[in-house]
Amino acid sequence: MQLKKAAAYLALASVTTLSAGFALAAAPVAYVTSETMGVGVIDLDQMTLARTFAVGDDGPRGLSLTDDGKHLLVANKKTADLSEIDTATGKVVRRAKIGQNPEFVRVYRGYAYVTYEPGEDGGPPQAAGASGGGKVENKDASKDDDDANSPPAEIAIVDLKTLRVVRSVKSGHETEGVEFSADGKELLVTNEGDDTVSVYHVGTGKPLRSIKLDHGSRPRGIKRSPDGRQYVVTLENTNKFVVLDAHSLQPVKTVDTKMGPYGVAFDPSGKRLLVAAARGKTLQVFDSGTYGHISDIPVGQRCWHFSFTPDGSKVLLACGRSNAVYVLDATSYQTVKQIEGLSLPWGIVTYPRSAGSIE
Repeated sequence: MQLKKAAAYLALASVTTLSAGFALAAAPVAYVTSETMGVGVIDLDQMTLARTFAVGDDGPRGLSLTDDGKHLLVANKKTADLSEIDTATGKVVRRAKIGQNPEFVRVYRGYAYVTYEPGEDGGPPQAAGASGGGKVENKDASKDDDDANSPPAEIAIVDLKTLRVVRSVKSGHETEGVEFSADGKELLVTNEGDDTVSVYHVGTGKPLRSIKLDHGSRPRGIKRSPDGRQYVVTLENTNKFVVLDAHSLQPVKTVDTKMGPYGVAFDPSGKRLLVAAARGKTLQVFDSGTYGHISDIPVGQRCWHFSFTPDGSKVLLACGRSNAVYVLDATSYQTVKQIEGLSLPWGIVTYPRSAGSIE
């Protein structure tokens, strides 16, 4: 009898442990790159920093998840590469050499698209007037001549099966945001340094067309509308966003914002457009149908990127110069919490995936 009881207890314990493991695996999380600490993992049920993937002094910035959430792809400025992190263990399992100053990453249909800038030194972003190397956040349009004389940015296309660069595509200067057309055939990027949006064939990387935006406007974020008929592009230096027709790429509307708009995304319902006006320390909300202004929410410093939680109830902003992730209610847009403990947070994505400025 005692042996039977012991066997039953062990069986029950095994089932309980297995169930707990499944529950842990299924718990929604957010991944946040810290330029000095690695990758933070936020438990979205508790809204706390659960752990940190200590990947060394790599300087991680852009990030994107595989569809199954098992691997995180991270662009590292100091090591000039793309690292593949096992999200279960937090360990780097593979690396792909990219080039100087890799920044933005998007995983799409079995490939990672990584922007990098041979003409940049890759140091940490500096505020206007600050000393030290790296990109200047409040870059003035008068520097356009310098951008024109530097090497153009490139987009590395990485096969996720082998984690090897299969081709590299020359882009404009200081390539920033990355987006894909509704039919999946076109890759669009914003080029901050020469005020353009460039379009490439997804399969071959062949240049298809390019549109010139206002001189000195410095386009950064780009997001396709839920119906696939338009793109919204944030213009950092002119404090606006422009709405482009997805077929012709011609501007159909220009809307004023607070200072320094960068990250942009439609909410999960498709009814609202959110814009992170980083220099204005504001998250702005617009109607996605009319692009009329709805609300302004004060946030922290250098809030470049944000994501909704998978259930759509919260918005999380990575605020680099505040060393915090701001948590906002997605209905009232009021700040409900600040998650601290990460130095210079840069980008943020969630699993399961949700709407956001990167994904």
